Amino acid sequence: MADIVSASEALEPALALLEAGDVVAIPTETVYGLAGDATNGQAVARIFEAKGRPRFNPLIAHVADMAMAERIAIFDPLSRRLAEAFWPGPLTLVLPLRKEASIHPLVSAGLDTVALRMPKGFGGELIRRLGRPLAAPSANSSGRISATTARAVADDLGRRIRLVVDGGATPVGLESTIVKAEQGGLRLLRPGGIAAADIEAVAGSGLLRGASGIQAPGMLASHYAPGAAMRLDAEKVEQGEALLAFGPTRAAGWQNAVAIKNLSERGDLTEAAANLFAFMQDLDRAGAAVIAVEPVPRDGLGEAINDRLARAAAPRDKPLAAS
Repeated sequence: MADIVSASEALEPALALLEAGDVVAIPTETVYGLAGDATNGQAVARIFEAKGRPRFNPLIAHVADMAMAERIAIFDPLSRRLAEAFWPGPLTLVLPLRKEASIHPLVSAGLDTVALRMPKGFGGELIRRLGRPLAAPSANSSGRISATTARAVADDLGRRIRLVVDGGATPVGLESTIVKAEQGGLRLLRPGGIAAADIEAVAGSGLLRGASGIQAPGMLASHYAPGAAMRLDAEKVEQGEALLAFGPTRAAGWQNAVAIKNLSERGDLTEAAANLFAFMQDLDRAGAAVIAVEPVPRDGLGEAINDRLARAAAPRDKPLAAS
């Protein structure tokens, strides 16, 4: 089993593993990531192997500063403005990949673009010390619920990796928002930890929605899924279902639920986002075949919450993106 080491003591052990081409589970402000040296093909391959992730699904490369980012990708003025406003933080930019960049081709899955993010906290310090970008998708088995605690990582991947860095529960609880500047505007590829309205305020224009194919991580139709089936926008709870609730008012028949977790009793979307994956895991462990989910508003961070819920509820054999 993987060792779980406090972030205050884990920097040197994590660096040693990364330098050796191994992978490490690390905390970020969004969710826990499974990190490997993005310039080392062996390390990147180990990420895919540990997660069971399909290799057509690209990874995010995490950087320590703008200088590192600019060695990897070409920034247009709008993307640079967004980076200045939201980095470090839960925003990923999809940018043209420089031909001379040292990023391994597995990271970009053969695309001529690369997804870049600058994390806060332990992840940022680790990258600075390593001196190279880290590829770091969510630290969970591919397609399953993202981990927001070190224990959740260890329970899932503990037999496949050697170290989990424990930084406590992640504060945002949702993966990063992914956007791409293109002719005609700025396209939202994945809603996430920064609300679309906040990005639009900096960009000075509305975000385009809808994208074809896999252009960035998190675009598979079925993703973030528990073992139980998910039934969304439930107005009534059937006998034997678990209930993922939201707000102060319950769906009819809530007394029938075998287990209940409320994302936010006061209806706060920031709190709901932080609780989403952990509460889905808790309800999945309750053993119900179905998790009924009360409606969650779609404004602000609700867009990202509903995106994750929809992908968790999607047919598990559907291979392509729906964004």
